[in-house]
Amino acid sequence: LTSLGVSPSGEIFNVNSEFLAATVAGSMSASKIIYFNVHGTSFQHKLTEKPVQNLRVSDAKNLLAHYKMRIHPKGFALVDLDGDSPEQSETLRTPGSMETLIKIGYSMVALEKGVKRAHILAPENGALVQELYTRDGCGTLISRDIYEGIRRGDVNDVSGIYDLIDPLVRSGTLVERPKSKLEKEILSYYVYTRDGLIVATGQLKRFEGGFAEIGCLVVSKDYRRGGKGDAMLGYLERLSLQCGAKKVFVLSTQTMEWFVERGFREVPVESLPPSRQALYNKKRKSKIYMKEIDGDRDLDAAELWWSNKS
Repeated sequence: LTSLGVSPSGEIFNVNSEFLAATVAGSMSASKIIYFNVHGTSFQHKLTEKPVQNLRVSDAKNLLAHYKMRIHPKGFALVDLDGDSPEQSETLRTPGSMETLIKIGYSMVALEKGVKRAHILAPENGALVQELYTRDGCGTLISRDIYEGIRRGDVNDVSGIYDLIDPLVRSGTLVERPKSKLEKEILSYYVYTRDGLIVATGQLKRFEGGFAEIGCLVVSKDYRRGGKGDAMLGYLERLSLQCGAKKVFVLSTQTMEWFVERGFREVPVESLPPSRQALYNKKRKSKIYMKEIDGDRDLDAAELWWSNKS
């Protein structure tokens, strides 16, 4: 695409190429858009000093708002200067930082128009191949918040969760969970809501040794084709990783094909952490499936796969 545009009267205009790319990518419903950042600026966590390779839309919006940066509807970048903010002045004086913020701004335009992922890379040999075909990548990935609507449960959700899981309890698929137990453990439950209605739920329990159990993963039968189950699973996996649990497992007496398709594999009882082994119900004979998560990029790849299918 050329960045030159011609008006009906024949006048030639120079269109911002980043804005043009964002708009066209959105019109094409592209999965990814990639911007190259000449100065190669990256982000670093202030406390851990580790590179930050993944940003959610909400994170990117907060970053732009902090530095008062925005993209005008006509395609050019604007900054509302704040004379009382030395941090803003210092950042905007640094070419690499300024360019990065601008690229984030145009990435947001693309994501708001429907693109699923935006990558910002340094123009180095092999950068594109490394970003797209290796687990850790080499740039900054910004992705749409596909987990919007998921939150931690509270006591007001007990009845909704109970009604959602009750049919599966009756069929023997799930262990019985009376309302009193749900209320007691409600902070370990997460719910996916739509217009105030709970359409999916899941429970996350942490154990010693970097283990976490995902249980009671249920989606309303009216929403099972919309990717809600994958979204809930992905959300709980990300929570596990944030808590330092890289090994997640599920138990069920039913077929586990759905979990196998998402990277889980069957393991013996001995693979469970000791405290969970002590609670294992041998009479129920539940099968155990486990998945090891190496990092955010593993989850990003899985997320892109199922969000394209849904």
